[in-house]
Amino acid sequence: MRKLTFFFDYISPYAYLAWTQIHALAARHDVVVEPVPILFAVLLDANGQKGPAEIESKRLYTFKEVFRTAHRLGVPLAPPASHPFNPLLALRVSSADLNPSDQRALIDALYLATWGKSLDVTDAATVAKIASGVGLDGRKLVAWTASPEAKERVKQRTAEALALGVFGVPSMLVEGEVFWGFDSFDDVERRLRGEDPVTPAALEPWTKVTPSARRPGA
Repeated sequence: MRKLTFFFDYISPYAYLAWTQIHALAARHDVVVEPVPILFAVLLDANGQKGPAEIESKRLYTFKEVFRTAHRLGVPLAPPASHPFNPLLALRVSSADLNPSDQRALIDALYLATWGKSLDVTDAATVAKIASGVGLDGRKLVAWTASPEAKERVKQRTAEALALGVFGVPSMLVEGEVFWGFDSFDDVERRLRGEDPVTPAALEPWTKVTPSARRPGA
């Protein structure tokens, strides 16, 4: 089966919304979803950017837009316990060696806890309880996140995402092409149908466009 790689971070409400919809999209096109937890903050640092929640006017707008989208989709939504927050614990737990159904159940539960129940996924006891709630050994998984292997795994996958050209979450890798954002789903579907208008020939003249002005310090 074809594969759709889904790069995500629990800190992103857009990645949460996308996660609730990506499996139906994949089923329509007979593709497998491969979830890859990565650290959004590293992507921002690598590109010299601030996150939406670090810009006050954009922060409030983001929350309003997410609220409207969740309402339209019928997706549970509640304010997170804090934001921004450190998602590393949840990301490391999600990167453990689990079978696909267990990994999906864990990600489902962690996302719902964060964006649907206002639970604090930076807290080890909370994360352990969430993991145990889907039939996993929560204490064992949380203990594993302190290991060098767990720390390196998220770090390495984030580096691999950057090398692919990923700069934000959610991002989807489909047949070698990166699509960014929940609002790119229509383009993802066109790509899966073989109808992507962006071909090497069509893109070639755009690769030759160069800047004629730059902001000071940029």
